[in-house]
Amino acid sequence: MLEVRDLHAFYGKSHILFGVDLRVEPGEIVAMLGRNGVGRSTTIKAVMGDVDCTGSIRFLGDEIIGRPSHEIARAGLGYVPESRDVFPQLTVRENLTLGEKAGRSGRRWTVQDMFKLFPRLEERAEVMAGVLSGGEQQMLTICRTLMGNPQLMMVDEPTEGLSPAMTQAVSQLLQEIARQGVAILLVEQKLSIALDISSRLYVMGHGRIVFEGTPAQLQADAEVRKEWLEV
Repeated sequence: MLEVRDLHAFYGKSHILFGVDLRVEPGEIVAMLGRNGVGRSTTIKAVMGDVDCTGSIRFLGDEIIGRPSHEIARAGLGYVPESRDVFPQLTVRENLTLGEKAGRSGRRWTVQDMFKLFPRLEERAEVMAGVLSGGEQQMLTICRTLMGNPQLMMVDEPTEGLSPAMTQAVSQLLQEIARQGVAILLVEQKLSIALDISSRLYVMGHGRIVFEGTPAQLQADAEVRKEWLEV
């Protein structure tokens, strides 16, 4: 579904990614782990066309590197940024409606579908998004992206700063989205969450992939965890 090969990315003269290779298959949850500043967020921004880069990024068989972000989104890639960008002066329902994309084929997600996935949004449907809690805003941002009918969603640090209960709710939501056929590329800081919900994982260090494997393989590799993940 998504295949990245020899990806190099740059911020001006700063070289951030050094030959990143990764893939995501249909229906998978694939996690990208690593310490802050190693290039995880840059990787998904490069896939979305937000960063200068070279190499190859193929989505559903088509080369998308160099294409503008809006074309990449229309091709079926969704992006949930770490910043939880909601429209604060619009209601929850209005925020969800803004996520719709005309002309996308395949499953059509509806506002009612979002309310079933996360009933708290229905309770807050007519509330301004700016007064929601951080966890509720995160759920809203994920659901609004899903309204665009992506075939793959890239989600950046969805549990950052959330309470344990809301972290669990986000985890369950992502698993349900994957069960409904949407692949997920997840940038996550919490190792426990990534191990629990992912089918495969990548660990990044210094702009490179330093590990690829299953959760069980990472759990068994104490050296990788100590070198690249533990503080």
